[in-house]
Amino acid sequence: MEATDIVEVIGDFVQLKKRGANYVGLSPFANERTPSFTVSPVKGIFKDFSTGKGGSAVTFLMELEKFTYPEALRWLAKKYSIEIEETVESPEHREADNHRESLMIVTGYAAKFFHESLLDTEEGKNIGLSYFKERGFSKDTITKFELGYSPDQWEAFTGQAIKDGYQEQFIVESGLSVKRDNGSLYDRYRGRVMFPIHSFSGRVIAFGGRTLKNDKNVPKYVNSPESEIYHKSSVLYGLYFAKKAIREEDNCYLVEGYADVISVHQAGIENVVASSGTSLTVEQIRLMGRLTKNITILYDGDAAGIKASLRGLDLILEEGLNVKVVLFPDGHDPDSYVRKVGTSAFKKYIEDTKKDFILYKTDLLLKDAGNDPIKKAEVIREIVESVAKIPDSIKASVFIQECSYILKIDERALLSELNKIRASKAKKDSQQSSSSYSNHSKPAEPPVEINWDEPAEKQEKDEANQEKEVIRLLLMYGNRMIDWDGIANTYIGPFMIAELSDVEFDHPTSKVFIEIYQKEVENGVLPDEQLFIHYPDKDIVDLTVNLISTKYTLSENWYEMHRILVNDEQVNMKATILGAIFHLKQNKVGKILQNLRKELQKTDVEADQEILLSQYIHMKKVEKTISDYLGSVILK
Repeated sequence: MEATDIVEVIGDFVQLKKRGANYVGLSPFANERTPSFTVSPVKGIFKDFSTGKGGSAVTFLMELEKFTYPEALRWLAKKYSIEIEETVESPEHREADNHRESLMIVTGYAAKFFHESLLDTEEGKNIGLSYFKERGFSKDTITKFELGYSPDQWEAFTGQAIKDGYQEQFIVESGLSVKRDNGSLYDRYRGRVMFPIHSFSGRVIAFGGRTLKNDKNVPKYVNSPESEIYHKSSVLYGLYFAKKAIREEDNCYLVEGYADVISVHQAGIENVVASSGTSLTVEQIRLMGRLTKNITILYDGDAAGIKASLRGLDLILEEGLNVKVVLFPDGHDPDSYVRKVGTSAFKKYIEDTKKDFILYKTDLLLKDAGNDPIKKAEVIREIVESVAKIPDSIKASVFIQECSYILKIDERALLSELNKIRASKAKKDSQQSSSSYSNHSKPAEPPVEINWDEPAEKQEKDEANQEKEVIRLLLMYGNRMIDWDGIANTYIGPFMIAELSDVEFDHPTSKVFIEIYQKEVENGVLPDEQLFIHYPDKDIVDLTVNLISTKYTLSENWYEMHRILVNDEQVNMKATILGAIFHLKQNKVGKILQNLRKELQKTDVEADQEILLSQYIHMKKVEKTISDYLGSVILK
């Protein structure tokens, strides 16, 4: 925990920008265009105001990557080169505590098996390693991407995995082995070179296997099937190795295949990923959008393939990202072209030829339309439809101006068409929203009879908030020394705990928090916020982060700019601390009085009435003492 820099850890997954003492970025848990995700390096916490999630670096990894607690610690230990000791499990106990982890363990084992088969067996060296060397991949690159080879035998991997104690269920479920009708298993990838697919955090979750045979009946690529750990629409090949460079360059190169990624990466251009032959999805676009707003598509010279992918690029525009396109000459793809011309010439070619997607699409479709006026009209509408997907109205206006010049059509006509498309979309969205509401709304329920004399729900809410306010003050100021009139030489935390000794907390999590704090104080420890940020109980972590996080911070120049004074609770700490304690006590006394009134109404026994009345009078005196301090008037 001491070695962990939360900004550095979360920065591996989210593009963060400094704002005052904190860092902000787009939420990785929700689709948003205005940053509401905040990281506090001082407190060592994050808070996502879109979804309410928050916590430490460990909590972040557990929420985003679905890690278990030990797995998150292992990830951090690896990142900061900290050795951790773990007990060695026997084959019988190798199955992890949960299903997902079991699949991860199997795919990790398989990656090691295929990599060792490539480097250490005669078959692997002669076939797999020779192929990779022909492609120009260095030994370091092969090791970095964990490239491998699956022996050309029916059960080479399956047999070894079972021998080493891995269960059939997970070998089959991960797609590494296939079950025959008779129940026996065989290797899915036999005789193929292997490209492991890594998760955002670097664990192997799937594979792509390429055949080296020329048999037309054998598919060129076989990819892992969907599983609990692998959803191809949410994965980009190479992103784990590219994410740091994408942030630094503020640009992501998008290519088509595994070899394209590896060759370009090996050439020193590391901000490159691939959609692995699948159509680009919204999930993949958002993965890139977490790291940069700038996407550059690197195409080979296949015109038919380019036209087929235009629709996917519209999705990128819709997510508010900037898209540029580069087309390579003479049928080259990124892999072949970078090997032919080298790194410097490759970079220069991209800079010299990249074109904004809208303008590129306009040129491409106009060439197809030729002089046919009907086709040209269709092109104009298609271009305006693409522009209409851009959420930034200023950027859209600029493209309308550019397209007006290229298409040789009046700008006002394009703007009119743009407004029609947007109006039509807004109407359609509204109708779908209404339909969805209608389909999912519950049948009408009878009206609820409101008892205006029973404010119990409001009282409970107020009480819960007052309990949380006390906890917030303990977190923020508990380890500060008191220097008030008549009170000195003690800390705020123990003082508050002593003052609250006669108060029973009712909100479950708040009650547990106070019990923990009290126990620490009794043991001579003054707990700070870090204890609760890293506490094993998620409810305690959530409560802590919610209380010490704020979405807004006051500018240092606020008063000079606006001449408006904002109350600072630290100016009079005595009033702040005692005010919170006595407001909570006032609420508790109010509840006691309310219960006593109910008991007095119920009982007819004179002796009982006298006891209750005596208690009631005593509590009224307590209430008056509290109200006198708070300066409020109680009417009841």
